[in-house]
Amino acid sequence: MYGTLKKIFAFAGSKKRLLKKSLLFAFLSGLFSALQFAALFVVIGALVSNNRDGQFIWISLGIMGVSLIGRIITTYFSTMKQTETGYCMVAEKRIHIGDRLRYIPMGYFNKNSIGDITAIVTTTLGDVENSAARVLVSVLGGFFNSVALVIVLLIFDWRIGLVAVAGVLLYLAVAELALRKSAAQSSVRQHTQESLVTSVLEYIQGMGIVKAFGLERDSAQSIRNAIQSSCRNNLKLTKASIPYDAIKQVVVRVFSILLLLASIWLWLGDSLPLVYGLILVIASFMVFNDLENAGNMASLLQMLAASMDTANAIDDTPIMDEKGADITPKTSEIVFDKVDFSYADRKILDQVSFTIPEKTTTAIVGPSGAGKTTMCNLIARFWDVDSGKITIGGMDVQDFKLDSLMKSISMVFQSVYLFADTIENNIKFGCQDATHEQVVEVAKKACCHDFISALPDGYDTMIGEGGGTLSGGEKQRISIARAMLKNAPIIILDEATSSVDPENEDELQHAIEALTHDKTIIMIAHRLKTVRNADQILVLNNAHIVQRGTHAELIQQSGLYADFISARKEAIGWKLAE
Repeated sequence: MYGTLKKIFAFAGSKKRLLKKSLLFAFLSGLFSALQFAALFVVIGALVSNNRDGQFIWISLGIMGVSLIGRIITTYFSTMKQTETGYCMVAEKRIHIGDRLRYIPMGYFNKNSIGDITAIVTTTLGDVENSAARVLVSVLGGFFNSVALVIVLLIFDWRIGLVAVAGVLLYLAVAELALRKSAAQSSVRQHTQESLVTSVLEYIQGMGIVKAFGLERDSAQSIRNAIQSSCRNNLKLTKASIPYDAIKQVVVRVFSILLLLASIWLWLGDSLPLVYGLILVIASFMVFNDLENAGNMASLLQMLAASMDTANAIDDTPIMDEKGADITPKTSEIVFDKVDFSYADRKILDQVSFTIPEKTTTAIVGPSGAGKTTMCNLIARFWDVDSGKITIGGMDVQDFKLDSLMKSISMVFQSVYLFADTIENNIKFGCQDATHEQVVEVAKKACCHDFISALPDGYDTMIGEGGGTLSGGEKQRISIARAMLKNAPIIILDEATSSVDPENEDELQHAIEALTHDKTIIMIAHRLKTVRNADQILVLNNAHIVQRGTHAELIQQSGLYADFISARKEAIGWKLAE
């Protein structure tokens, strides 16, 4: 139990002070609660001594009033502080996770599905947000209150106090056993909760495919299985604690009876005044109440520990920006020097070397899966090379801070992602300080001003998540405007025109020409008119650069590039037989 409580304090981070304040108010609430025994002592003492002076009533009422008002005030502040702690510490953790994910190798996202990550920042941290501070304060506050009452009993009679101490210690021992028993099951339960979120996201994201193939029933079965698995493991966690909950109940009831019998026995033996005996008889029904409540809340500790371990696991993932510096390269020349890179056991690049001079255009072509996109991703440090190095302006990309490196690079992907926000904010994503006039200027250059202006709210139009309310060509042009506003000296185009309809292709080509003016360009493309004007063409196959040169040079050589161009010409010339 101590380890779990310590873990909550560590998880609180900069909010430890709030948590300590909440505990302090909970402790003060326990002291105010103990004042009720002083009021009872005054009343019972007057009754036993046949004191008919009504003054004792006002004294007892005054003490009870202080106790009640003190408990109300301290409980209010304790509750407010623990609520603030819960929300604030989880908010910090979510921001921390978001910041850390920016510097984690992209391979992490291959091994960990979006559902798993979503589950961590929603369900997992939601459990911590709603329960961690409350459980900690309830457990420790209940323990403090019980200790305060035990101290009162020791003051009245040390023998009765020792019985209460024994009851508290035995109860805590059983609670510790219960926590250990539920530890393994809590971890399993946490895993199934993450699997449930993953299944739901996968079902929603794949809804189009599910409907297209008429597999609604089969696909929904995976969600039902995940829900049933979550239900089973939650029930197992509850069942694991039930026997120990029963034992704790027995301990509380038995020691309450022992306190009652001991108080009566000591009074009968004339070793305990009647006033004390009556107080202790009443105390026997109250002394374990707070401890029992704390024990009930303690059953949540292992679940919270599992949730915090899951959230903290991201911190164990190595990041790529630990030793970087803020660097502004003098030129935008890019050099690959004997670069090796593999995915697991699959070799993608093998001793690849080439130079991309500043303000030139380099096209990368090759069969699907040859590593063209990987090569571009290595420049942007989405992954790190296994050996060799990549330099920009003579500086190794691993010497840059990632934020510093990305200031020099703009990327336009084949699959464009736009955020559920206004069109203007999506364009400003890479340059948050841009004015509306600057946004309009780049939108015109990217050939998207006209269709934006035609929308009901113009640049303030909200678009759906992923840009689902726009066509493919419209999304591409907005992404080009976004890259244009960033104004980085290096532009990477990853098949930016491959999925665009012919009606939008000319406008998109004009947008790309405006974007790439006077820049260092790396483009991945399959279309002849996209690559033929490149200053150099790199042909990638089987992890090596097998050809390099201009279009005029390569078309004269027998090899993969000539075969590629020939195949493209044949594809363009296909006609349906009449």
